[in-house]
Amino acid sequence: MKKRNKYNNKKIIIDNIKFDSIKEGNRYKELKLLEKAGMIVDLETQPKYLLQDKFKYNNKVERAIHYIADFRYIDVKSSQLIVEDTKGVRTEVFKIKRKIFLKLYGADLQFLET
Repeated sequence: MKKRNKYNNKKIIIDNIKFDSIKEGNRYKELKLLEKAGMIVDLETQPKYLLQDKFKYNNKVERAIHYIADFRYIDVKSSQLIVEDTKGVRTEVFKIKRKIFLKLYGADLQFLET
């Protein structure tokens, strides 16, 4: 029996890049068109941000906490760096990581909902 995805997403591969959902893959195609049109530059997929270093507590190493966004790019018109998450559900973990990201990096996350 095949294990179901927690949110019923279907993974998809576009340009040899694996996306967690069809929605995320479709957003990638939109962003590629915007990049081709010169409206955005430096498109990256799955950029990783450190939210907290690993540390030792009671002789046990606690793992670092990372946030992996779906996309990062620069909007040419505003020269603004955009970090984007394309999810259908705004989870509690996402809400916490967003606040930490905002504090550490001084930028908000763009969240595209279904």
